[in-house]
Amino acid sequence: MSASYRIGIDVGGTFTDAVCVDGAGGVTLAKAASTPADPSIGVLDAIHSLAERLGVDGRALLAATSQIVHGTTVATNALLERRGARVGLLTTDGHRDVLEMREGLKPERYNLRMPPPVPLVPRALRLGVRERTRADGTISVPLARTSLDRAIRALERAGVDAVAICYLHGYRNPKHELATRDAVRRRLPRAYVSPSWDVLPQIKEYERVCTTVINAYVGPVLGRYLTRLASRLRAAGYRRQVLVMQSHGGVAAMAEAVRLAAGAVLSGPAGGIAGGRYAAQLLRDGNLITFDMGGTSTDIALLEDGRPRVTSDRRLGGHTLALPSIDIHTIGAGGGSLARVDAGGILHVGPESAGAEPGPACYGRGGAGATVTDANVVLGYLDPETFWGGRRRLDAAAARRAVDAIAARLGGSAVDAARGIYEVVNTAMAEGIRVVSVRRGIDPRRFALLAFGGAAGLHATAVAAMLDIGRVVVPRQAPVLSAWGMLAADLRYNVVRTQVGEIHKIGAARLRRLFAEMEREGRRRLEPAVAAAVGSGRNGGGAGGPLGSGGAFGAIPGRNGEEAGPHLDVVRSLDLRYGEQIFEIDVPLDGIPLEAEDLMDRVVERFRRRHEELYTYSAPDQEVVLVNARLAVIGRLASLPVEPVLEPREAHTRTAPPGAPASPGAAPRGREPRGTRRIYLGGWRDVPVQRWDEIAAGALIEGPAIVESEATTVLVRTEERVRVTPHGWLDVTVAR
Repeated sequence: MSASYRIGIDVGGTFTDAVCVDGAGGVTLAKAASTPADPSIGVLDAIHSLAERLGVDGRALLAATSQIVHGTTVATNALLERRGARVGLLTTDGHRDVLEMREGLKPERYNLRMPPPVPLVPRALRLGVRERTRADGTISVPLARTSLDRAIRALERAGVDAVAICYLHGYRNPKHELATRDAVRRRLPRAYVSPSWDVLPQIKEYERVCTTVINAYVGPVLGRYLTRLASRLRAAGYRRQVLVMQSHGGVAAMAEAVRLAAGAVLSGPAGGIAGGRYAAQLLRDGNLITFDMGGTSTDIALLEDGRPRVTSDRRLGGHTLALPSIDIHTIGAGGGSLARVDAGGILHVGPESAGAEPGPACYGRGGAGATVTDANVVLGYLDPETFWGGRRRLDAAAARRAVDAIAARLGGSAVDAARGIYEVVNTAMAEGIRVVSVRRGIDPRRFALLAFGGAAGLHATAVAAMLDIGRVVVPRQAPVLSAWGMLAADLRYNVVRTQVGEIHKIGAARLRRLFAEMEREGRRRLEPAVAAAVGSGRNGGGAGGPLGSGGAFGAIPGRNGEEAGPHLDVVRSLDLRYGEQIFEIDVPLDGIPLEAEDLMDRVVERFRRRHEELYTYSAPDQEVVLVNARLAVIGRLASLPVEPVLEPREAHTRTAPPGAPASPGAAPRGREPRGTRRIYLGGWRDVPVQRWDEIAAGALIEGPAIVESEATTVLVRTEERVRVTPHGWLDVTVAR
């Protein structure tokens, strides 16, 4: 078999999703239970499930695969569960407590009982080294070798797994950090070494220290996992490298992903945003709210004109991560979220989750707590016989027992308790959407809700109705859209440099030189992955270890199957502020040529317009200050093949209870529903059940109804209408 497949894999808290796309755009979906103890096992299980569906041997499938893109939560879980490496920090003498002092602020500044987060590096392992670099990059105190050697020996005795290096003003001159890196590697050859110059070479001391420490904390864990995964894939017949989804929405080769491990902390959710961007192109609607409801959490983001917002100010587990990442809001609400009743008789849902083990009570694997999935079974929304394509029969009696326990605490019936669980989790998710929209001055009613993830179809329209959103779109790939979207991502390397000064005093010539230097670095960093993208497909695979750059992922197929190497693009932006402000805003330079004679005037005008968009005012009498220059080098990989357009079997399909008379003016009826199901919608009703893969393009479905596919179920509520798009997606007009 020739290399004609591309595979995307997203490891979630409950399921591992896999998507296989062929050159013609054909999509094959598969799911496997996640294996938290070793996620690589679940990855291989998902790949073998794909092979079964394609009717080929797993080894043959991998041999015919030119690219695997992987989204992983390994780094995320290591940080949130505090199961990372034992880290030592080397910093400028007298500054070891920056990590604990933070910025002098608390997330809840009036909460007197709020304890500070426990630093990832204990004070005993934060060691000062005699050296000093000034803010302009000049060295006032040379690196003291005796002081450095003493600190390294102390870390060696302490048995650290990783060393973070962050010297004062190291972003302006990396000489001391690089010398320290080399010394640590000589003395501790097995340790993971993370200099801030390699992680976040920009101003703001706490953010730089904390991000560098996070990188050292999760790096060894992610490195071990990816090495293990590469070994398993190689043994299974895959000879090319896995690309790893990054928090900024691009992908990176394994070696780069391990070097900048903190960049993979939001690896999994970022795939859903990549899928959302591609969906925006297909729908020709760039204003989308992505709504990814999985087993343990729901990830929400905003796309305006097809672009997600990017932030460099994230907090995870109480720690600051200042690397650029897609602005995704995550809440602990998913299909596996556990319901509980507190001492005051108030019903809560999440953030605790039943996870993959034991899972919801209805899975029959020992779970006893009532989850959102159990509530959906009690309400009739999920069919125990057809769940997961019939491969996992749900235990409706176990779901009822779990919900009965909640009902007993509430003093009501099981149905009332189940409906309460359903409404509470919907309210929490609606509030999550308000966080990314209303709280930022954006009207969510201007957006359509793009619903995906295995659990989203049962909740999306109810959540949309709470926010007066009139349109919900559910793609055919909804259960695995994050994995599918990863295949639409590109290679990307970000470069940042601090250059503080009034914009006109810095001048256009200096700014051009700075961007030229940054572009050279970005291209140099991206070259190995680019070469592998073109080269390994020609020679059938490359050399190098599992984390090496040789033979990374084979030739990238073009739209007609021909070999197509990546195209490199450069994207520039500036962090700017008014002179008296203490925060910056990111200002893209798209459409402003660097060669323009009035370059700086255009930059200032762009900043003022952007500031007014965000904060409703501009201050033309204040000077504009540059803080950071940012540049991304992007290796454009082959895009996803164009979604095949389905052939309409009928002009319209109208689903209604069998035998019901057609209303005057009704559309012609097409294929009859497969049957009916009794569900609770304020009262018990028999509603038609339609198989998604049997619905014609152009069909109309009127609620109430259930639409089922092998891996997800969509609830169409009363007075809602569904139009099936030419690509087979469900376009729902929400009842408000």
